[in-house]
Amino acid sequence: MNQVRRISTLVEACGLVLALTIVCSVAANTQSPHPDAVTTLGSTVPANGDVNPYGVARVPRTVGRLVEGRFLVSNFNNAANEQGTGTTIVQMQPNGSMQLFAQIDPSTVSCPGGIGLTTALVALRSGFVVVGSLPTTDGTAATAQAGCLLILDSSGKVVETVSGHHINGPWDMTAVDDGGAFVLFVTNVLNGTVAAGGSIVNEGTIVRLLFTTQQGGAPRLIDSSVIASGFPERTDPAALVIGPTGVAFDRMTGNLLVADSLENRITAIPNALVRTQIAGTGSTISMGGALNDPLGVSLSGRYLFVANGDDGNIVEVNTTSGRQVDVILVDSSGGPPPGAGALFGLWALRSGEVYFVDDATNTFNLLH
Repeated sequence: MNQVRRISTLVEACGLVLALTIVCSVAANTQSPHPDAVTTLGSTVPANGDVNPYGVARVPRTVGRLVEGRFLVSNFNNAANEQGTGTTIVQMQPNGSMQLFAQIDPSTVSCPGGIGLTTALVALRSGFVVVGSLPTTDGTAATAQAGCLLILDSSGKVVETVSGHHINGPWDMTAVDDGGAFVLFVTNVLNGTVAAGGSIVNEGTIVRLLFTTQQGGAPRLIDSSVIASGFPERTDPAALVIGPTGVAFDRMTGNLLVADSLENRITAIPNALVRTQIAGTGSTISMGGALNDPLGVSLSGRYLFVANGDDGNIVEVNTTSGRQVDVILVDSSGGPPPGAGALFGLWALRSGEVYFVDDATNTFNLLH
């Protein structure tokens, strides 16, 4: 049975007030799926050799070259394994077959610092794709710049670039999408981190961006607001930067769930669509335990699947109780420690199956 909730957002932009109503369908999933087997489906490496797959997004509708039910995967590193220089998005079939969806030429877009495609990746019902870029020139945090959001059409062509508007190192992203308008929630990890030279600074933010779409035109940005701030973040030689990462919007509660990586916790930002004040770092849902540098997150009913950055585990969290109901080791290679650096983006289906990328093997995988 589905519950339907209408959430109205009042957004003030250019002196105007815009009301946005989004219809949200929520699956009443009360049983933990408890998956326990992993299947490697295929390679995520395109012809240009890009590696380090980060973002995962499921295509909601067939439009142009996008096929419903397939998955988009963004690559963060180039063939030389330099971080923040990957330029490709591939489209993966559930059986593991791969086709190139987009290869972005940095010289043709105006993105502060260049192109390095992060976990911030969404596919919209309108056929547009939005991906975040946190670029470097040499793979080190010292050259990292603010980056941007790139909006691509269904053929893989960049049609709009969004920079500024509180965007500073877009690291992950989720969307609330009704087809004609959509909201993006974007985590940002470069606020003061480069200048701090590896020390922790409590300046990580979450930005809410409201867009409208018009037939025949690119999405138009209406408003941008910081809805949460104060998350710990720092640069890191192995990971480039560590800070607030995965985000998932809980349509049942209106909470935005956030992976607070350095605090090893999942936190909730209440009233994320409608809030007009900054929420700080939210309220803790689950902390410690099996969480170990939580990165990508994906929600399936009442259960949040969390990819750990430091041990190769996916942790399943009941978002109502905060209880960590399952821990599944999906990669013990790499490191040290074993499994470290392997996991990032993932996508959980309502059935409990979880598709995820493995950075250590550059593969697309299924947990079932």
